[in-house]
Amino acid sequence: MKNLKYNLFFKTGLIILVALLLLIPSAMIENLIRERENTQFEAVVEVSSKWSSAQSLIGPVLTIPYTRYVKQFQKKDSAEKVIGIKEYMHFLPENLQINGSLTPEKRNRGIYEIVVYNSNVQFSGNFASIDFKNMDIPLKDMQLDKAYLSIGINDLRGIEKQINLNWNKQISLFNPGTVNNDILQSGINALVNIAANDQTTYQFSFNLELKGSQLLYFTPVGKITDVTLESNWNNPSFSGAFLPDNHTVDEKGFQSHWNILHLNRNYPQTWIGSKYSIDESAFGVDLLLPVDNYQKSTRTIKYAILFIALTFMVFFFVEILNKKFIHPIQYILVGFALIIFFSLLLSISEHLKFNMAYILSALATLLLISGYVKAILKSTNLTFLIAGILTILYSFIFVIIQLQDFALLIGSIGLFIILGLVMYFSRKIDWYNLNLNEDESE
Repeated sequence: MKNLKYNLFFKTGLIILVALLLLIPSAMIENLIRERENTQFEAVVEVSSKWSSAQSLIGPVLTIPYTRYVKQFQKKDSAEKVIGIKEYMHFLPENLQINGSLTPEKRNRGIYEIVVYNSNVQFSGNFASIDFKNMDIPLKDMQLDKAYLSIGINDLRGIEKQINLNWNKQISLFNPGTVNNDILQSGINALVNIAANDQTTYQFSFNLELKGSQLLYFTPVGKITDVTLESNWNNPSFSGAFLPDNHTVDEKGFQSHWNILHLNRNYPQTWIGSKYSIDESAFGVDLLLPVDNYQKSTRTIKYAILFIALTFMVFFFVEILNKKFIHPIQYILVGFALIIFFSLLLSISEHLKFNMAYILSALATLLLISGYVKAILKSTNLTFLIAGILTILYSFIFVIIQLQDFALLIGSIGLFIILGLVMYFSRKIDWYNLNLNEDESE
């Protein structure tokens, strides 16, 4: 056993084995991070289900039903019979102006924060005159008296007040639901007057007071769509198919403006049936909460093997260069201390900001390992050396986590420098004639 105690290859293999086994608890903590992240998502869904979920507004869309006649062969009497099929022709507005304001609120479910909002959105614009003469559908087959205007709304529970439609200076009320599912799956509709001549343009406006959670999206159905949105929320994320033409974000909130042409999307102003999925062109704002502790905790634990490998390497070189024997059990205890760091980081970051949680967790781990090293090596200089190296390591990982665009570059350069230092300090070690016990003869 004494030969095994000082056998370099046995000791190296044992350290590698311990390091690999420590990846098992690190994987368990990574699974715990995902579980806590899922719990947060469930909390968001629960609050949203009681308030109102994310909202995506589509429209307005003008729809005119018509009857299409087709011949159908009858097997019984070998004759053809003409039958009528009800179909829908859809028209999008010539111009669409949307002016909206958001008033967000924070709600809590346990330790989790969820953002909800109240919105006031004003729609206005016009539909161009309809050229019935150039259509393939006879005017007599068009059911103009059943024409209606539809607005797509994801969650109708968010509607707070009755919505009045101003259609060419005539006021009418919206009704819940959609008449057909060609374009919209959920929304409201209102009957409108359509003239049989092709000279009338149709002006419209309505005001929508809507509750929602986190997201508010719009769809650019106008030939020219102009959207202005403002809020006192100072951490927005503009996302979807289009980014704002211009926006300002400061501590007082944000203001944003979109101007989108029909040429920017992949569907026309008029079509029949369900040929197009127009919600793919939706855009808007995500009211982000400045909480990314789970993402950063996940990124941190991916460096677990680096923490373990470099710490064990430092201990190994201390053994070789200072003739100090460290038992494998002591390696395991130090390894567990490194793993506990990730658990501390996760739990503290759920109550404090991530950077503060990282500093506290790293400081606690450094004090624990430094105190243990002082007890087993009986050397103040070696304790400060190991503590200093670990401090540099934790600082290095902290910098990488803060970076996104340059994380790979900085990480690669850092690892290159670490490898260079290891090669430099080990260049004069005679690995074939090592003896960890300076008192034992070769």
